[in-house]
Amino acid sequence: MPSTLQASPVPGKSPLSGLRVLVGRARAQASALSSGLKTLGAEVVEIPFIEVRRPSSYQPLDAALKDLLHYDWLVFTSVNGVEAVAERMKKYGLSKKNLRHLRVAAIGPATQQAIERRGIRVHVVPEQYVAESVVDSLREQVKGKRVLLARAKVARDVIPRELRKLGAQVEVVEAYQTGIPLASRTRLRSVLKDSRRRPDLITFTSSSTVKNFLALLGPVARRRGNFDGIRLASIGPVTSNTLRASGLPVDIEASDYTIPGLIAAIVAATHR
Repeated sequence: MPSTLQASPVPGKSPLSGLRVLVGRARAQASALSSGLKTLGAEVVEIPFIEVRRPSSYQPLDAALKDLLHYDWLVFTSVNGVEAVAERMKKYGLSKKNLRHLRVAAIGPATQQAIERRGIRVHVVPEQYVAESVVDSLREQVKGKRVLLARAKVARDVIPRELRKLGAQVEVVEAYQTGIPLASRTRLRSVLKDSRRRPDLITFTSSSTVKNFLALLGPVARRRGNFDGIRLASIGPVTSNTLRASGLPVDIEASDYTIPGLIAAIVAATHR
């Protein structure tokens, strides 16, 4: 269940003072979560469970960008997708003017901000920041429309599948792919074994971070005993379902599926 309890920390003491948190976001994206936790007094250990890589080929994305006039909607499900599209547009001399005819949907506020920083208007942001809510937000707007979805190579197929059922023509292009940072394996295992560095809490911000975390640990190190005394915090229900399906508990779940929401849930749970 999401953590909804609100409690005030001890006056004069930082809300997360004395809490050691392992942040497993991709290195380029860890700063918002890490800095937010540090500001509240937490000790943060960064070991990325995921790394962002170039797509296997830029050809499908490039072809779609050169054909933008034929699309009605552009859908982004991550900041990484926004950055990849922006990079390829720049390469081909395309600008925000080439997107003026499009309606743009973003899965959540971080993705929205990444789009708007580039001067592009976002028309739809769902109430809940998950794929199912994106579909609900577009339900009455996509019949007969051509939709371009720029996303990771491996991702849930909820959006394209459900939008097609609603009568949309959906083209999915690989904008980037994610992988397991093998350099993190030794550090992760070492930190979990060392009582002086062992975290009190581990954060998970996507299903991929859960799967990669377990892959980095390996089958022997996955045993539940390795997590005794460590709480696991999830950014939202999709990530939580992946944790549970992997046999891990969800001790904290954000009710607002964002980095600020995850931090707020950790503070609330810490001061129950």
